[in-house]
Amino acid sequence: MPHPFRFGIQTSNARSREAWEEKARKIEDLGFSTLFMPDHFTEQLSPIPALMCAAAATTTLRVAGLVLDNDFRHPLVLARETATMDVLSGGRVELGIGAGWMKTDYDQSGIPYDEPGVRVTRLQEAVRIIKGLWGDEPVTFSGKHYTIANARGAPKPLQQPHPPILIGGGGKRVLRFAAREADIVGVNFNLSEGAVNPKTMMTGTAEATKEKIAWIREAAGARFDELELNVTIFATVVAEDTSKIAERMAAGFGTTPDELPRSPHALIGSAGAIVDELERRRAEYGFSYVVFSGDVFEQVAPIVARLAGK
Repeated sequence: MPHPFRFGIQTSNARSREAWEEKARKIEDLGFSTLFMPDHFTEQLSPIPALMCAAAATTTLRVAGLVLDNDFRHPLVLARETATMDVLSGGRVELGIGAGWMKTDYDQSGIPYDEPGVRVTRLQEAVRIIKGLWGDEPVTFSGKHYTIANARGAPKPLQQPHPPILIGGGGKRVLRFAAREADIVGVNFNLSEGAVNPKTMMTGTAEATKEKIAWIREAAGARFDELELNVTIFATVVAEDTSKIAERMAAGFGTTPDELPRSPHALIGSAGAIVDELERRRAEYGFSYVVFSGDVFEQVAPIVARLAGK
């Protein structure tokens, strides 16, 4: 039985508190499940306070990072901040977390940009610590990257056993880890290059995505059907005639104009065609939690109205 569709918007900016709150309420009113924010040292609002502000301005909208960079926050701090947000939002937080990827963030901040394998190991330790701190027993942990001594997480999150954990990535090791430990698996491009370039884009094709789903399925084993599979749409165009649009955009996605409408990270077509395509992708890949990147919420609202919860 497939998971029902949920939809999110990934957005990161507003000119004022009032504008940010208005945006959050609009996203909620249009039937989206979740407001997501990226986590970069670019011109964007800082995710933790902005997500709490969005939650405070709404009543049903869930909030999450997509995804928070594990290297930017110690897991004890992130566990506490996320649990606090969960309590103050009435249980509407999801923890989206990843190993970090964008090299310019590390260059600007001076945070060491370790090899992908090191960053993934650090993420694995952090998730174990965070889960422990959300539980009832004190946590003592000694790993390669973190040491925790008899720490009692406080406050405890409202959602039990814990807020849903979304682990995002595009490499084999991180996706297999997500399959074992996450509630939601975010399937992305493989960003080991540290930047978006033609090689990166080739890792988001239909064939590459099928391989990622196979990794997840194998690692998840019996819990695969419990996982919610999440995908971000980075290019969305709702239009009747998309031939010229596809010609312009295809190369950037490492595909052809004919194949672009089926690229897992793009949606191009009429509203009806996109509805059909999302249903096809859920059947083929398992993607039921669909996130639109950018302020396209009004453009895709008719699609959300037709599919959300079904």
